[in-house]
Amino acid sequence: MSVRFVIDPLDFVRKTEVHHGRIPLAEFSRLQDFLYENHGDVVYQVSGFLDQDDKPRLRMKITGEAQLCCQRCLGGLAHSIDIDTSLLLAKTERELILADEDNSVDVILATAEINVVDLIEEEIILSLSISIRHSEGKCDVHQSKYYDPDPAEIANPKNPFAVLSALKKKSH
Repeated sequence: MSVRFVIDPLDFVRKTEVHHGRIPLAEFSRLQDFLYENHGDVVYQVSGFLDQDDKPRLRMKITGEAQLCCQRCLGGLAHSIDIDTSLLLAKTERELILADEDNSVDVILATAEINVVDLIEEEIILSLSISIRHSEGKCDVHQSKYYDPDPAEIANPKNPFAVLSALKKKSH
């Protein structure tokens, strides 16, 4: 069963509503590409308010733990999710374009319905590093077992052409 939580964002702000809950990581379809395992969940709180300039905003707090997939070794990488962001709600496309020019403000278009679960997933994805990987020397690929030759291999090196030679003898 997929989690769905839809709001009218301007009405949500006008009523200064607050909603909180817990969502399993398995429910986020786009996030799956970044995960090593999809066990666990995130805890969220979404609240609507007017800022000091009487502009409508959504505040999102998202916390949790995720096992991301390291892009270097493809192993698991523990990642702590701790997001606390405020999204300015633009009432029109023009307002969105003007507000989007200011890089210090996160702005979204206040459509009649916003799926908050999708918004939470988007914020999690945006918070991730461009290149998810272990710190230097921490990946499995940096383990000496991948680089140090087997002592038996050094004593008796295999000739890479031995298999071809055996095949050649069989064909004659």
